[in-house]
Amino acid sequence: MKTIKKQTSQPKKLGMNKATGFMKIQRQEPRDMAPLKRIKHWNEFHEHMSDEDIRKQCARCMDCGTPFCHTGILLNNMASGCPINNLIPEWNDLVYKGLWKEAYLRLSKTNHFPEFTGRVCPAPCEGSCTLGMSSPPVTIKNHEVSIIEKAFEKGWVKPEKPRKRTSQKVAVIGSGPAGLSCADQLNRAGHNVTVFERADRIGGLLMYGIPNMKLDKDIIHRRIRLMKKQGIVFKTNTDIGRNYPIKKLTKEFQAIVLCTGATKPRDLPVPGRALKGIHFAMDFLGANTRRLLDSERAAGRQNTGGHVSPDDFIHAKGKDVIVIGGGDTGTDCVGTSLRHGCKSLVQFEILPRPPAEREAGNPWPQWPKIDKMDYGQEEAAALYGQDPRHYLIMTKKFVGEEEGFVKEVHTVQIEWVRNDKGRFVPKEIPGTEKIWPAQLVFLAMGFLGPEDSLLKQLAVEQDLRSNIKTGPGQYATNVPGVFSAGDCRRGQSLVVWAIHEGSAAAAECDQYLKSDKRP
Repeated sequence: MKTIKKQTSQPKKLGMNKATGFMKIQRQEPRDMAPLKRIKHWNEFHEHMSDEDIRKQCARCMDCGTPFCHTGILLNNMASGCPINNLIPEWNDLVYKGLWKEAYLRLSKTNHFPEFTGRVCPAPCEGSCTLGMSSPPVTIKNHEVSIIEKAFEKGWVKPEKPRKRTSQKVAVIGSGPAGLSCADQLNRAGHNVTVFERADRIGGLLMYGIPNMKLDKDIIHRRIRLMKKQGIVFKTNTDIGRNYPIKKLTKEFQAIVLCTGATKPRDLPVPGRALKGIHFAMDFLGANTRRLLDSERAAGRQNTGGHVSPDDFIHAKGKDVIVIGGGDTGTDCVGTSLRHGCKSLVQFEILPRPPAEREAGNPWPQWPKIDKMDYGQEEAAALYGQDPRHYLIMTKKFVGEEEGFVKEVHTVQIEWVRNDKGRFVPKEIPGTEKIWPAQLVFLAMGFLGPEDSLLKQLAVEQDLRSNIKTGPGQYATNVPGVFSAGDCRRGQSLVVWAIHEGSAAAAECDQYLKSDKRP
């Protein structure tokens, strides 16, 4: 555990009473670059706030007796509070007092990678902020990323090697947020950790699932360089069970942690699905990021990565684009297509538009299911003059040209009604059929679970949803010495849940390695 040293110099006083700060200070978020300006590049577009403004925002924290912001529980199957139990009121108070280094040390006790969560997490902590019951919640997410960036700027983030190494070797399969947090935790325990990644770069979902304008890849490279200095070994272009035999893996390592993610996409089996120009969202996003990084590498700005052929790249320039799916991945397809220079863009969602405010069945401190316009929709609205999203719409078929490329998407409006078993099912509304022009369609409808080739080779059991099966609150699989964490275990979820699971699996793996029950 890290110790907190007292700051010798006195921080500048803000001239306000923090106890009543929430009554006097309005919520202020960082400004974003104008939509029509930011779609011309791939850089992050959130502007930075001054230290004084951030400290003022920290004064809005109420120092609750029972701070729901860091509870990290599931309510109504959604996260309420921070899943990694960040000590939010504590580092809010430290930043308010100007004690930035102490705030960083407190933040790093619970979060391996605040530079990731502070950028891409949807902030369930803010959804359960007590102030949010009557006013806009505290800007917790911005405080988090501000603390860690200040720490990197000041040189406070340093490699921390374990004081003593064990003789145990652990293989972590997958380098997404679950794999990275698991590797970091096991390395701190002194074990010899190797992270295997089948792609050409480390980062998993962080690298190829999230576009550069949301998470600049230099941020990932910065953290990986640090982890390498701490003694963690990374191997890319290594697909376990294909170009790296399972027998070799089990022979060389005393434990294995599966953090492979839920990468099997949900398909849309309607007529015309086999037409050219219809792609899974991740194929589009991953190829775009790879091409972007490879072009930087060719220009001498990046020293890592592989090669992508032009055939692997999907370009939206000058095309009518339809995105099917309304989640974060769909939004990323919207933002990426706009930066390519698409001709037009619409986004389909089969569910109804969320309400503007919390409804009675969605009380605090549950995650607020309300209508919000994300960055991609803001950009599309600025460019085309209207929100690109269409709700309660179902795709019936794709129609193509003689050459086999998609040219139309046929849809119908629906309503949700209960069937004879009491379940909600979509019912088509006659007379609402519509034909949309499209030369590119992206399927962003979520994921069904992990790819199972590796799991079958290891003889790892899967549950009814095809996720890796473990006991309740446990991370050990049915195979001794094999553990799992992240989306491959719990299903598609948030980056912050993946970090939580990676750390928890590492703790369980550590106990196994220390026990005398190993074969």
